[in-house]
Amino acid sequence: MSADNNDIFIDFTGVNIAYNEVPVLRNVNFRLKKGEIVYLIGRVGSGKSSLLKSFYAESEVLSGMARVLDYDIASIKEKQIPFLRRKLGIVFQDFKLLSDRNVHDNLEFVLRATDMRDDKKIEHRIQEVLEFVDMSTKGYKMPHELSGGEQQRVVIARALLNNPKLLIADEPTGNLDRRTGMELMQLISQVAGAGTSVVMATHNMKWIKMFPGRVIRVADGVLTELSTEQLEKLSLDEFYDF
Repeated sequence: MSADNNDIFIDFTGVNIAYNEVPVLRNVNFRLKKGEIVYLIGRVGSGKSSLLKSFYAESEVLSGMARVLDYDIASIKEKQIPFLRRKLGIVFQDFKLLSDRNVHDNLEFVLRATDMRDDKKIEHRIQEVLEFVDMSTKGYKMPHELSGGEQQRVVIARALLNNPKLLIADEPTGNLDRRTGMELMQLISQVAGAGTSVVMATHNMKWIKMFPGRVIRVADGVLTELSTEQLEKLSLDEFYDF
């Protein structure tokens, strides 16, 4: 990626994507700039998750030009993938917290896995991210002792540990009630406001209206960016059909 394109975090041109060796998306053209929020909408099974997974080299890029940050995803080597993922924050709908350790130790595990060894720096960073997600007093709690919203806050804290340039979120509010989902969206909006780009799959039209960003529809194996006018027409229909 040239110096002139330092603010372009994802650049896909003519990309074909497969997951578990099954072709899913074709001729993907997608560009994400610094600080942008992009929403992916589409039916279950349309390929939203496969697209998100391609950004961290879990889905396979079959052909085309595919760059994420400074990495060529089409030719990335296995040993490079952990270094790519350290520059990303990933938020899953089903949390994926380690159930055998408390919140603090979940976060410490991630930092030590990325070769941070300084105990003081580790403690400082853990407190920073927990304060950001308003969980600074819950570090001693086990995951099962937290509500769904609290667990998702911890997941966001975990995603932010390494100051990622890019946050990838797959239906992050899907299992939350409206109020808790709103609080999580406010956090994600703050992350974007600080310069981190966000790509998020969602079925919730309210979030798109309240926290505006670009909207891309995934259907029939292709991506289509929707204009404001197209989005307004779409919102008249049952959103869960798309």
